[in-house]
Amino acid sequence: MNDLMKVSSNPHVRSKSTTSSIMLTVVIALLPAAGFGIYNFGLKALLLMLVTVASTVLTELAFEKICKKKVTIGDYSAVVTGLLLAMNLPVSAPWWIGVLGGVFAILVVKMLFGGLGQNFMNPALGARCFLLISFTSIMTNFDCDAYTGATPLANLKSGEAVDILDMVIGRTAGTIGETSMVAIVIGACILILFGIIDLRIPGSYIVSLVIFISLFGGRGLDWPYISAHLSGGGLMLGAFFMATDYVTRPITKRGQYVYGILLGILTGIFRIFGPSAEGVSYAIIIGNLLVPLIEKVTLPKAFGKGGEKA
Repeated sequence: MNDLMKVSSNPHVRSKSTTSSIMLTVVIALLPAAGFGIYNFGLKALLLMLVTVASTVLTELAFEKICKKKVTIGDYSAVVTGLLLAMNLPVSAPWWIGVLGGVFAILVVKMLFGGLGQNFMNPALGARCFLLISFTSIMTNFDCDAYTGATPLANLKSGEAVDILDMVIGRTAGTIGETSMVAIVIGACILILFGIIDLRIPGSYIVSLVIFISLFGGRGLDWPYISAHLSGGGLMLGAFFMATDYVTRPITKRGQYVYGILLGILTGIFRIFGPSAEGVSYAIIIGNLLVPLIEKVTLPKAFGKGGEKA
């Protein structure tokens, strides 16, 4: 009865979905790509995932205990952050990189800004960019027992030929969770089927990147070249699992399309004109920072408050 007497501000939404159920579904959706990463790179990939996830969960728990706040590790958001961060690390990275990244993601990006729902950028990507800037040589070393040399996108940028089938399947160098396009898409289908995400952001992101590469890549509608860009790097992982983050994406439908298009253009700029073959992480971080402006521009006008006339 006491719960029925509580009054809160609108909107009042009736839904069986909870933060924990949503985050648990995301964890399940990440398992195909994570599993392939372990198959592709060996048990060291599993160890790095476990260490990174443990660091995110324990950091959140310690912060909440010290600050005498409600413990929220049961919502699985820290698990999602740790798993995503680990999947964005090269398997050659030492274990302490995962720990440092996990602490930064939770403590600096998430908890110091108020916890889940208050962070201004995706914690996993914020931590990855921090690690890339601080430990560039470690974060860009993809040599391991299974593969040596540059990633397929780096080879593509230097003008070398790449094997598209290997990139689609995932038999290439790269970070632990980004190599297999097939595994990532399987996970994305799980998110879509359970209604966790829709195709507004990933679809507009991918389409706008294809258009940008066709216009400015110097090869026109060269489908093998375009397919390599779609299959390589963290594009699919970023488009379906990080750009769609509820907290850091726009809430308006028009804003989500604008956001996706912006990410596609930024990724294209970084890949075609920048020194690096990648660009997804920085594109999404910049997009996160511009979300308040996107929402302000695309927010529907209230009825009777200067709305468009019929």
